[in-house]
Amino acid sequence: MENDHLSKKILKMVKKAKLASRRVSLIETSVKNEALKQMASALLQRSTYLIKENTKDVNEARRQGYAAALIDRLTLNEKRVKDMAQCLIDTATLPDPVGEQIKVFKRPNGLLIKKVRTPIGVIGIIYESRPNVTSDCIGLCLKAGNAVILKGGKEAIHSNLAIFSVVKDVLKSTKIPVDAIQLLPSAGRQALKIFLKQDQYVDVVIPRGGEGLIRFVTEHSHIPVVKHYKGVCHTYVSDHADIKMAFDICYNAKVQRPGVCNAMETMLVHHKIAARFLPDMISKFMDAGVEIRGCPVTRKIIKKGIKKASRQDWSEEYLDLILSVKVVDDLQGAIDHINTYGSRHSDAIVTRDKKEAEEFLRSVDSACLYVNASTRFTDGYQYGFGAEVGISTDKLHARGPMALEELTTYKYEVYGTGQIRE
Repeated sequence: MENDHLSKKILKMVKKAKLASRRVSLIETSVKNEALKQMASALLQRSTYLIKENTKDVNEARRQGYAAALIDRLTLNEKRVKDMAQCLIDTATLPDPVGEQIKVFKRPNGLLIKKVRTPIGVIGIIYESRPNVTSDCIGLCLKAGNAVILKGGKEAIHSNLAIFSVVKDVLKSTKIPVDAIQLLPSAGRQALKIFLKQDQYVDVVIPRGGEGLIRFVTEHSHIPVVKHYKGVCHTYVSDHADIKMAFDICYNAKVQRPGVCNAMETMLVHHKIAARFLPDMISKFMDAGVEIRGCPVTRKIIKKGIKKASRQDWSEEYLDLILSVKVVDDLQGAIDHINTYGSRHSDAIVTRDKKEAEEFLRSVDSACLYVNASTRFTDGYQYGFGAEVGISTDKLHARGPMALEELTTYKYEVYGTGQIRE
C-alpha cells in the first residue's frame, strides 16, 4: 500500500516535470539568467538557515562514524555557500547553448540543413554527500533548457531539502515553471527504483557518487544512464620528468583534497628515477598523513612504514589519504597499468619529453589527460564551464566534465522549396 502511494506520487512528479520541460525549452536566455542570479542572492540571504540544516546532517554523519572525507564533502560553511551562489552567477554569464547552430549545409537538391542544439528534456540527477550538487545541477539544467529531478542521499537530506526549498521559492516570481525542478520525496532506494522505471517521462539519468550507487542505478534503470564512475586517477613520473615539478604535482593531486574523484589514487614512477624520487616524495606524503601501499620495488627502496599493495589496490578509489605506488619499467608499462586498472577518468604524465607526452595522450583511454599538471583540474569550473553535473567516464553521449553543452542534444532543421524525393 505504501509503495502504491509512493509510485503514484513519483508518477505525478515526473509527468509535471515533462510538461514543464517543454515550457523551459522555450524560455528566453535573459529570463533564465535572471532567475539564476536571484537564486544566488537567495542562497546568500538564507545562508544561516542552510548551515543550520546542514549541521543536522554533519552531526548525524559523525554519530554514524562516517569517514572524514565524506564529512568534508557533506559540510557547508559560509565560504561554500558563497561558492554555491557564485556557481549560479557564473552559469548565468555563460553562453546559452540552446538554439546554437552546430552545422549548416546545403545539399545539391537545394535543401538547407541546420544541425541545432536543443535541450534534452527531463534530466534525473542522483547523487550522494555533496549538498552543493543540488543548486549546481538546478542552475545548469535550467540554463540548458531542461527540467530536473533530483535524488540526494540520506546523509544530506536536511541540507538538500533546505537548498531546494530556497531555490524553488525563487522560481515562483519568475517565468520558469516551479515544476521544472523536483526533489524525490524519499531518500530510500525504493523511491529510486520506482523513479528509474519512468522512461516515458525522464530522458536521461546521471548518477554521481560511490561505485555501489552507480552500479545500482545502471542495473535498475529503464532510462538511459550516463555513468559518472569512480575516479581511479594516476600520475606517471617519467625518467624525463622535472623532479621538482613532479614532486609538486603529485603532492597536490593526492593531498589537496583527497576525498574527490579527481584526486590521484596511484602514483607510477619510472624505475630509473625511483631511488632518487621516492624517498623525499614518500616522506612528504607521510608527513601529510598519507598511508602508502607500495609494490615490491617501492618497498625495497623505502624499507619502513609502507604497506604491501595488493592487486585490489591498483583499482581502488580510496577517496582518502591513501596512495598506491608502483615502479614501472617504462612508459608502455605505465600506459598498460593505467588502461588495465584505471577507470577512464583522469590521468597525468610528468615529462619534459614531448614525444613521450604525445604517446601518453594517444594511448591512454581516459576522459581527461594531463601533461605536467595535476589531475585535480578535472572540474567544470576549472575548465571554464561554470560547473558540471559530474564527470562522465562513459563515451556516449558525453565524456569528462558534463556542463551546459553536454546537457543538450541536437536536432536537424531542414528547409526546402518544394523538393520531393525521386
